[in-house]
Amino acid sequence: MTAYRDFLPSRSPPRSRRSCFRWRRNHTYPRQVPDGGCPNANNAEGRNALFTSGMLDSGVLQFLIERRLNLVERWVEQHAYRGYEPFDGLSSWFQPLTFGNLFAGRLLLQSIRRCPVNLRPIMGVTPKESTKGRGYMAAGFLVRYRTTRNPDYLRKAESCLEWLDHHKAKNFAYHSWGNHFDFASRAGFYAKDNPILVWTSLIGFAYLDAYEQTGNARWLNIADSICHWIIDLPREKTNRGHCISYLPHVQISIHNSNLLGAAMLARITRYTGNRQYMDVARSAIEYSCMRQRTDGSWWYGEDPKYRWIDNFHTGYNLNGLACYIENSGNERWSSNLQKGLDFYTRNFFEENGRPKYYHDRPYPVDIQCAAQSIETLALFANDDPARFRLAANVARWTIENMQGDDGHFFYRIYPLLKVKTPMLHWAQATMYKALALLLSHLVGKRALSNLVPEFGAEAT
Repeated sequence: MTAYRDFLPSRSPPRSRRSCFRWRRNHTYPRQVPDGGCPNANNAEGRNALFTSGMLDSGVLQFLIERRLNLVERWVEQHAYRGYEPFDGLSSWFQPLTFGNLFAGRLLLQSIRRCPVNLRPIMGVTPKESTKGRGYMAAGFLVRYRTTRNPDYLRKAESCLEWLDHHKAKNFAYHSWGNHFDFASRAGFYAKDNPILVWTSLIGFAYLDAYEQTGNARWLNIADSICHWIIDLPREKTNRGHCISYLPHVQISIHNSNLLGAAMLARITRYTGNRQYMDVARSAIEYSCMRQRTDGSWWYGEDPKYRWIDNFHTGYNLNGLACYIENSGNERWSSNLQKGLDFYTRNFFEENGRPKYYHDRPYPVDIQCAAQSIETLALFANDDPARFRLAANVARWTIENMQGDDGHFFYRIYPLLKVKTPMLHWAQATMYKALALLLSHLVGKRALSNLVPEFGAEAT
C-alpha cells in the first residue's frame, strides 16, 4: 500500500490544519499507479496519474490545488509582479510607425497578440507591473487569509492594496485604474493609464474584501472614492435603464463593465448608506437585464460591432448581477440570473472540463476563460453542488493542460499548439484568485459529495 504521507511536503503543516494532515498521513490508497509508486504532483505526468488513478478524494484534491497555488504564487513573487499581457503590443518600439492610424495600431497589436511565438522580446515589449494583476493577487491573498488565518497572506494583500493606492490614474481626483499600455480596438484608441470601469470595479471589490476582513476604514474610504469616480462617468440613458460607460471620456455601453460597476455601487451602499449609489446601480442593472437574450446570454454590447458572446465576460455579468441582488435585496432580476447561469453551464464547457472561449466553438482555449469559469462556478457552488463539481473539473483540466512545472499558467491553446507566454494579470493573477476561491470551498467541505466520478474522466 502507498501512504499519502509519502508525497506530502517534508516540513510540518501549519498547526491550524494539523488534524486534517494527521488523517491523511494515516490514510492509504490502493496501488493504482505505474511502478507501484505514488505519482509526483510536481510534473504533468504525475498530475495526470493522480487525476486519473482513482486516488482523488477531497483531501488529495485540496493538497494538489494548494500545491499548485503555492507554485504560481512563488512564480509571481519571483518575477516581482511583472509579466506580459495579451494586448500590450503597442508598447513596442514599432508603435510610432503606425502614425496614429487605428487600423495600423490594431494590426501591430493583434500581430503580437496572436502570434504563437512570443514576439515581444524582439519587438521591444518588456514585462511590466500591472494594476489589474495586483488587484487580482490582492483578492486572492485575502481569500487565502480568510481560509487559513495566516497573517502572511493579509500582509501580502495589504502590500498590493498600498501599491495600487500609489498607482491610481493620475488625471482623476478619485481612485481609478486602467491598462499600463496603449490599446487599439474596433472601438478606437485609448491611452495607457486611462481608467476603465471594469478593472476599477474589480479592484474595488478587493478593497471592500479587505475592509470586511480587517475593519480598516482606510480601505473603505478608497472603495468610496472608487464609487465617486463611477458616479461621475457618462451614462447612456434609455427608457429601459441607464448604462454606465466603459470609459470616462466617451460613452461606450458594455454589459460586463456596466454590471460590475453596478455591483460595486450596491455593495458599498451596505456600509455608506449612499442612496445615489443604489439608484444608479438599480438603473444599470435594469439596462442589462432588459437586454438579456431569450436564451439567457448577453452580447458583449448592444452595438452591432459588439455582437459576440464569450465565456469570461458572461462570467463577469453573472458575478455582477449576483452581487447586486445580494447587496440590494432586490429579487426582481433573480430569474435573469438563473437564466444566465443555465446558459453559462450548458454552453461553455466540454465534458472533460475544458472551458470554451465562445459559446458555439471550442478554440482558442484561453486561460482567462478557465480562471473566470472556476471563479464564477465556485461563487454559485453553495446553491448547486453540480456547479462545484464542474468548477473542480475545470480546475483539474487547466492544471493538467495549462500549467508549467515552474508554476506559471499558459496563455492559450490552439488546435495544434500551446502558447506558453507568461502573462501576469491574464493568467497568473486571475488563476491565483480562482484557485484560492475553489480551495476555500474544499476546506469548508462544501458541495463535495460525489466528487470522485467527475475526476475519473480522462483529460484530452
